[in-house]
Amino acid sequence: MATKKTSIGGQALIEGIMMRGPEKTAMAVRNTKTNEIILEEYPTKGKDRAKLFKLPFIRGIFNMYDSLSFGYKCLMRSAELSGLEDEEENKQPSKWDKLFNAILMPVATVLAVALALGLFVYLPMQIWKWITASAPAVQQNYYARAAFEGVMRIILFVGYVWATSLMKDIRRTYQYHGAEHKTIFCYEAGLPLTVENIRPQSRFHPRCGTSFMVLMLIVGIIVSMFIRVDNLLLRTACKLLTFPIVVGVGYELIKLAGRRDDLFTRIISAPGKWLQRVTTREPDDSMIECAIEAMNKVIPADGSDNW
Repeated sequence: MATKKTSIGGQALIEGIMMRGPEKTAMAVRNTKTNEIILEEYPTKGKDRAKLFKLPFIRGIFNMYDSLSFGYKCLMRSAELSGLEDEEENKQPSKWDKLFNAILMPVATVLAVALALGLFVYLPMQIWKWITASAPAVQQNYYARAAFEGVMRIILFVGYVWATSLMKDIRRTYQYHGAEHKTIFCYEAGLPLTVENIRPQSRFHPRCGTSFMVLMLIVGIIVSMFIRVDNLLLRTACKLLTFPIVVGVGYELIKLAGRRDDLFTRIISAPGKWLQRVTTREPDDSMIECAIEAMNKVIPADGSDNW
């Protein structure tokens, strides 16, 4: 049983782990050529944000943006530090490389976002419209519609996560994800951060990005019940407009799950913990060593990471 709760969280990287503390963020990446662990430290983003943006139900959208943007930068940086990038990439970029980065890369990003919206937002609504075409009364049942669309999104999300787990490199990243959770559990239990103490810890943590995504999907079902619009494009726009509400509520729920251990938090944590059986794997000792290095750099001396 954990003796304390911490606000420290992390993210699995390519051959490494990033830990985010209240004051500092650190990433520890193992170079696959030299086997050494490379550490980099940064100030934690958002700690100096105005008090208004730290209020409950508002802070979630800003913290999510920080996590995604900075997490992406750490992921790209870990690819460099790990030594897995081809030597060709270190050469002077050609004019075609520059053209791709300047024009094609932004276009590819826009297309990726459009594909995600089409797959996870538009497609479930279109499927509902198809299967209820001959039953107008059912089609106008917004509660059933919201539930169907939400379950479809959950199925698509779980399917996507499962498909990525079949890739060798992703499975290895999921092992680092497991090392991150185990290390945080060990710290919360008040034990010294050693490989021996971390190894037996659980890899299923209630305060996890996987659980956050599942909670947002569930909250999205409830929010969608209040969207009384039939036009698919307009309904899609409404869902995008309510996205900050979904993020804000989901964030507060995941924070609650990290602070308390009671029947309610165990219920809301259960779906995410189940999916963590896919998104986390048992790490080896070298991965745990990376997690320890990153964790030690972000633990505040004054204990200000406690809830």
